[in-house]
Amino acid sequence: MVPGRHGRKSARWPLLGLGGLGAVAAVVIVALGIGQVTGSQACASVVPAAATITGTATHYVLSGTGNCSYPSPPADGLYVALSPAEYHGAAACGGYVEVSGPGGSVRAEVIDQCPPCAAGHIDLSEAAFARIAPLSAGLVSVTYRAVADPPLPAPVSLRVKEGSSRYWLALLVMNTGNPLASVQVQSAPGGWRDLVRADFGYWIASSGAGDGPFTVRLTDTAGHRVTVRGVTLDPGVTQDTGIRMYGAGSAASPASSAPASAARPAKAPRAAHRHVPASTPAPASSAPASSAPASSAPASSGPARVPSQAPASQENAPRSPSAAPSC
Repeated sequence: MVPGRHGRKSARWPLLGLGGLGAVAAVVIVALGIGQVTGSQACASVVPAAATITGTATHYVLSGTGNCSYPSPPADGLYVALSPAEYHGAAACGGYVEVSGPGGSVRAEVIDQCPPCAAGHIDLSEAAFARIAPLSAGLVSVTYRAVADPPLPAPVSLRVKEGSSRYWLALLVMNTGNPLASVQVQSAPGGWRDLVRADFGYWIASSGAGDGPFTVRLTDTAGHRVTVRGVTLDPGVTQDTGIRMYGAGSAASPASSAPASAARPAKAPRAAHRHVPASTPAPASSAPASSAPASSAPASSGPARVPSQAPASQENAPRSPSAAPSC
């Protein structure tokens, strides 16, 4: 019942000069990227919270949903796709990176993977890229780093995947600020069951957790923990918790079912992601802009990647912080 991976066709990025042997190399990189995601999730080169990385950035248009499976991109359009090594089997999903380029800086949410990208190469949304350079630049040198405890766009929400039942449960957690280190579920008084993170962003109990309602415990990579009670077995429905992983507004409140349009709307069946050239965009202003967190307002449904050319209780006592996602 676990969904298949996002398929991508080989990349062809004219601005990067990929033609002939370059296109062949891109195909090889895609194959290596897919193998890395499907292999064991031993700790690899995820973006360390304290490190500043020097690399390059390009921009693209998202068509469908990103590999993290969020039903829509952030409302402000500021998002980023990481290389397979830094995406690390979805371990980076929901986190933020601060990117500095020749024309300014921007904070973008990790919602996707870029299979053709080598470590150090990030692929930004057009809105995010325009904050650091004109779109016509196509490829620029940047520095970037993972952001710990960024401003939260909204309270935590959870979505039960279509096809879930008492025998198989998959949960998607949104608006966490930091990437998640663990998700645990308790369907009756007793011990906690650890869910396993899939490379498409959902956390899965392969043998299910019963009929619910469930108590779900979330722990992020900075050590913040919240416990949400009353999560119902409603596939395809986004359930608002009313609490935040940290900071103001983290007061306790029960989880409640909400239409899929609340928070992040329910996603349509996932489209395959593919890299194909897009028409040359008009140059955008290169004036620097201040970094801004994603808005909590819902975005229009998002778009296969097309690179553009040019709860109920809050346990927010800090635990031992972790600089990288749990493996």
